[in-house]
Amino acid sequence: MAASGAGLGPDDAFAAVISLRRRANQLERQAVDLALEEKWTWAQIGQALGMTAQAAHKRLAPARRTELR
Repeated sequence: MAASGAGLGPDDAFAAVISLRRRANQLERQAVDLALEEKWTWAQIGQALGMTAQAAHKRLAPARRTELR
């Protein structure tokens, strides 16, 4: 993969990746919370995220997120 020419070194590039990953996780949790408020099923949430209902629930259920903090 060619360098982007943005002048970033590897440390900066990885820091950006981590920052984007954290933001994506926040957005995903917010979307799940909104879906649950709108009475979506875990099957619907899983389908929207490209995973099974069980995988979505295991990873993103609000009670589970509290345990992981």
